[in-house]
Formats: sequence, structure tokens, C-alpha cells
Amino acid sequence: MTLSLDFFRSSIGKKIIMAITGFIWFGFVIAHMLGNLQVFQGPEKLNAYAKFLKDLGPLLWVARIGLLVAFFGHVIVAILLKKENSAARPVAYAKQSTIQASKASLTMIYSGLLLLTFLVYHLLHFTLGVTNPDHYSYEYILKNGDVVHDVYAMVILGFQQLPISIAYVVFMFFLALHFSHALGSMFQSLGILAPKHNPIIQKIATGLAVIVFVGNSSMPISILLGWVK
Repeated sequence: MTLSLDFFRSSIGKKIIMAITGFIWFGFVIAHMLGNLQVFQGPEKLNAYAKFLKDLGPLLWVARIGLLVAFFGHVIVAILLKKENSAARPVAYAKQSTIQASKASLTMIYSGLLLLTFLVYHLLHFTLGVTNPDHYSYEYILKNGDVVHDVYAMVILGFQQLPISIAYVVFMFFLALHFSHALGSMFQSLGILAPKHNPIIQKIATGLAVIVFVGNSSMPISILLGWVK
């Protein structure tokens, strides 16, 4: 028991927790994006997908709780590591050396906290229907006769509002920025690949981050331009 506590208290243990929780959330972001992109296939497809998720019942809530635990665990450990790094170097260098430090790595803690704000708003808007209750009141009849909550209408109405769409795209930029550094760091923390593979891993991470940004941003932009109605 003591050994386990010592491991989790160590910097290496915290970095491994960061890597695992980060991987969980990256997988969720990809799956969430692929599901939401069904908005381009029309109301039937997206609403049927939403019904499928709702029909999971308790399993859906288990997944949600697990994701929240992973997210807050990720944030808390990130703050602890930031404090440890600051305590280890209480006096700043006279000249900061940032040759190997990307903008993404330098803003990880801030982009993470910003994404926490986005997560709370996103849940209040699209999941709980608190911020825009009028968007949450529509119903849709599927081809099989089931009456379901019209998620398609909620997404369209939400992203037709310019401030919401702009905020969403901005948050997606910071999410991509976060991922571009985090994915590479994850492999380094877990020691899966040798250091010589770092440049390749970083290119893959950047590519995946771009895919996430383009995929998620395409929805509000398409709705604003009237391509999806």
C-alpha cells in the first residue's frame, strides 16, 4: 500500500496518470467527433445515434462519470506537477531557454483550464439544456415511429448563434493545441518508444490535432454558412 502511494506521489507516477487520463479523453474526443459529424447526414441519422446513446441507460452514466473522473484527475495532477516544477526552480532563469519548448507545451496548463470551462458550458448547453432551454424542447419522430429529443435541431439552433460558434471554434483551437503536445508527451511518459522516435510521434500528434480541429470546427462553420440547415 505504501509503495502504491509513493508511486502516485512521485513525479513519474503523476506523469503516468496524466498520460492515461489524457489518452482516455483523446479517445472520447475522437469518438464524440465522429458521432457529431453525423449532423451532415441529416436529422434522422443524428437523432437515431443520440437515441442509441440514451438507450445505453446506466452504462452511459458510468461512462460519463468515468470521463469526469479522468478529466478532473488530469487537471489536478497537472496543477500538482506545475507546482512541483515551480518549487524545484523558485528563481527564474535570467534568460529563458525555449528552443525546444513549443507554444503548446508552454500553455498546457492554461489551455487545460480553458477546456475545463468549455466542458462545463458544453454540458450545460447540449447535455442538460440549462443555458438554452428553448433549444432542448424540440422533438423528432424517427422512421420507426419513436419520438425522441431533436438533437439535430438543438445543434443547428445552437450554432446559428454567432457567439456560440465562434467560442466553439476558439475552444477547438486550444483543444488541438493541447493535444498536439499532450499526445507526444504521453508516449514519452509511458516510455513506449525510444527518444529517436519523438519527431515522428510529434508529427503524428500534430496531424491528429489538426483532424480534431477541422472535424469539430466544420460543424459550426457549415451551419453558420447555411450549408447545414
